[in-house]
Amino acid sequence: MKAPNSPPPDPGRRRFLRGLLGGGLALGTLGGMGVAQAYDFGTVRGEAVLPGLRSPLRVAFLTDLHYGLYIFERQIRAWVDTANAARPDLMLLGGDFLDVRSDVDPAPLLTELARLRAPLGVYAVWGNHDYGSFGAYDRGVLGQGIPRWAERREEVAAAFAASGITVLRNAGRAVRDDLWVGGVDDLWRGEPDVAAALAGAGEDQASLLLSHNPDLLPDLPRRVGLVLSGHTHGGQIRLPIVGAPVVPSRYGQRYAMGWVQGAHGTPGYVSRGLGVSGLPLRNLCPPEVTLLTLRPG
Repeated sequence: MKAPNSPPPDPGRRRFLRGLLGGGLALGTLGGMGVAQAYDFGTVRGEAVLPGLRSPLRVAFLTDLHYGLYIFERQIRAWVDTANAARPDLMLLGGDFLDVRSDVDPAPLLTELARLRAPLGVYAVWGNHDYGSFGAYDRGVLGQGIPRWAERREEVAAAFAASGITVLRNAGRAVRDDLWVGGVDDLWRGEPDVAAALAGAGEDQASLLLSHNPDLLPDLPRRVGLVLSGHTHGGQIRLPIVGAPVVPSRYGQRYAMGWVQGAHGTPGYVSRGLGVSGLPLRNLCPPEVTLLTLRPG
């Protein structure tokens, strides 16, 4: 019953409260959907011609795992299982493995990554979050880092090697007579050297270059067969029509995701990655395990 001296109902206030409640529910629903999308990965398959190949090549590409903050062993295990099930000839890993403090042991991550199997091997490069996890910019002036951060990088590289993963830091390998795989240091935090990564490649060999950050593409010193990158997460949050409002690239959406082109007509593929950074949210930008079939040409 209404009190005798109570004011009459205010329809405007009621509309405001209903709107506030509805908006909160909508944001909660969208946030829940965003969290669900962040962990609902899929497989992206693609084909391309790679000059210099003498026989087809199946490549699995995993990048931006971001283990430690929002991503744990369960997610890594599922990604490894998916990559192994494709039975690729070659496994390539695009960096940003770690999103942890510099004193955190990466053993749980490596236990899962050690299960990756490919007859031509498993090769990787570092990303900017890996450098953060080494302690490269934990204290002081950006880039100064904690004492011994560079030694920490080498210790983690050795642990990766013991798990069957070769980290290519401005280096490369002939993984097949007709194929050179090179990898460069991170563009933001490392000292990338494309020429060093491709120094051993023969003129008649196909070349694959791993670069965590696709912003390297416009500055390639010469044509490369194919560059594989991650880093951008596709923007992580994409909106209908406008795409990704924020992409961690000086070129905006140019290298946000998918097939792109660099200097000298070099083709590149930018994966949306698997983990998340900043917030555990994705929208219209699902995580991906990338499976590429490369053919002679």
